[in-house]
Amino acid sequence: MKRAFLWLALVFYPFTSSADETQSLALEGTRQILVVTTPDWNAVSGRLRLFESDGNQWKQIESWPIVVGREGLAWGKGVHPAQSGGPQKREGDGKAPAGIFKLSSAFGSEPLEKVKGVKLPYLPLDSMIECVDDVKSTYYNSIVDRKEIEKPDWGSSEKMLAIGAEYRLGIVVDHNFSPRKQGDGSCIFIHIWKNKKTGTAGCTAMVGKHMEKLVRWLDPEKKPLLVQLPEVEYERLQKAWKLPALK
Repeated sequence: MKRAFLWLALVFYPFTSSADETQSLALEGTRQILVVTTPDWNAVSGRLRLFESDGNQWKQIESWPIVVGREGLAWGKGVHPAQSGGPQKREGDGKAPAGIFKLSSAFGSEPLEKVKGVKLPYLPLDSMIECVDDVKSTYYNSIVDRKEIEKPDWGSSEKMLAIGAEYRLGIVVDHNFSPRKQGDGSCIFIHIWKNKKTGTAGCTAMVGKHMEKLVRWLDPEKKPLLVQLPEVEYERLQKAWKLPALK
């Protein structure tokens, strides 16, 4: 079990980069992007478009409906330059993060052998896997195996397996990861929705059949990224961030 916890630490505690390095990343080097747009900052429903690049141009391959946070979007902390205009993501605000984010790993309630075709590192959930959302904890915004923690210091967390059908399959969104800052939002995922009208606590969600296709499409060798923005911000930043045109 020590080895299992080490795996968790390696996957969910990424290296820290400087602000200049973070701002220079954007879409550099990636060949897969998930573009999520919503009509405005407060909208719950939106659209996901999958793009793949051959190294020269982006090609859209899918387009699906999604929902975001029940209170819409707010600027998060990813690999995009910091933005001052618009709401800022905070713990418990019910908003999904806007910006550009790495997608480092997947998880689900099924054992790995039953989730064939997943190329991202995959964490099978059990009753002891938790995502810590207590802003006072040293494990804030981390997925941990509780039985491997000698002195748990949190009073609040998501018992991920207990979430049920929504976490049957999910992807970790690297929001507020490097460095982690208490209070700036935690436990942000892409997962299965309740329905097409119900927003999440801060995640991006879709119907199960699309989630299954998405998690198998993502390839860590192609350095996949999530680009998530209100439509007006996408239009404003499209040229500067070298984002693909939307159909």
